[in-house]
Amino acid sequence: MSTFEFSVPTLFGLEGIAGDELRRLDIENVRVENGRVLFSGDQRALAKANICLRTGERVLLVLADFKATTFEQLFQGVYRANLEDFIPKDGAFPVKGHCLSSQLMSVPDCQAIVKKAASRRLGEKYGVSWLPETGAKYQLQFSIMNDRVQLFLDTSGPGLHKRGYRAVGNDAPLRETLAAAMVQLTRYRGRDIIWDTFCGRRTIPIEAALIARNKAPGMYRRFSAEAFSWMDPAVWGEVREEAKDQEFHGKYQILGSDNDPKCVSLSIANARKAGVADCISFRDGDATKMDLPTQSGILICNPPYGQRMLEQQSAQRLYAALGRHLKYADGWKKYIITSEPEFEHYFGRRADKKRKLYNGMIKCDYYMFTDSGRKK
Repeated sequence: MSTFEFSVPTLFGLEGIAGDELRRLDIENVRVENGRVLFSGDQRALAKANICLRTGERVLLVLADFKATTFEQLFQGVYRANLEDFIPKDGAFPVKGHCLSSQLMSVPDCQAIVKKAASRRLGEKYGVSWLPETGAKYQLQFSIMNDRVQLFLDTSGPGLHKRGYRAVGNDAPLRETLAAAMVQLTRYRGRDIIWDTFCGRRTIPIEAALIARNKAPGMYRRFSAEAFSWMDPAVWGEVREEAKDQEFHGKYQILGSDNDPKCVSLSIANARKAGVADCISFRDGDATKMDLPTQSGILICNPPYGQRMLEQQSAQRLYAALGRHLKYADGWKKYIITSEPEFEHYFGRRADKKRKLYNGMIKCDYYMFTDSGRKK
């Protein structure tokens, strides 16, 4: 099989976690950069990364990498790429992309140039003046940063955070890839009790259950590359079967709670869709008043942030109440993500560690209280 180069974009702050995941999957030549992870591999690596990766956003196959400061250079760079090796005569190849800190900053103009160059290349290779684009979709994606152009073929389709279980939801969603990273940062392995006190859509408990069971997050969804003419369809079945053989089937203590009964009912539906409802207990209750279920465990949550003044003040009061309630919960490790810069002040304790993460476009800190002794 041929060896390709791949790029996996991530949410900022998750690059190292995604890189470690790829290495554990025995992926070759993993390199971590700002906002993405690169790796090398064949069709099997392509399928494995899509099916098994928890914290990457999508898997992009690198088609070209060159410098361009003019539209002519952009055209020629795309035209020189071996697109016919990946896009068949009837393949549909829409174009999207972004530009940052470059001479070429008009995304619509760059889209038009990339499309024109790709069309000319493919038309000449297939000996036609018009390409029907009636077949499978081969999404082209470009990135122009600091005058460096990279052209990709998207092998994932919908982002990898779309596991397929969140059919219904409520406000303030937490992306599945971020939830998985938050769980991984607690070093949860399925042995402790883990409790999400603001479960909302139950994204964190579901991702914790998938991690505990070692269940591949992309097991039951489809990917764009499964329709690619040059992909061996047997590879996908082999990778899924191998991932299924590596699943665990133990008993796990995963608890989710929320003071909104509607959130709890939605969470139950999502957990069932993910196939992990038997791993998670559901409760309706106020996080600042509920009794701790055990003497020790892992508490993890994404409480309301409050982006407007009154909401922010309400969130600050909530953090203070939560801190008072958990003041003597020394047996519990606590992991809390929020955009509130003064969270530690309101919570009443300084975190042992904190890590910058992004919840969508919102810059947050992930506060980790891991020392059983209270810090003054």
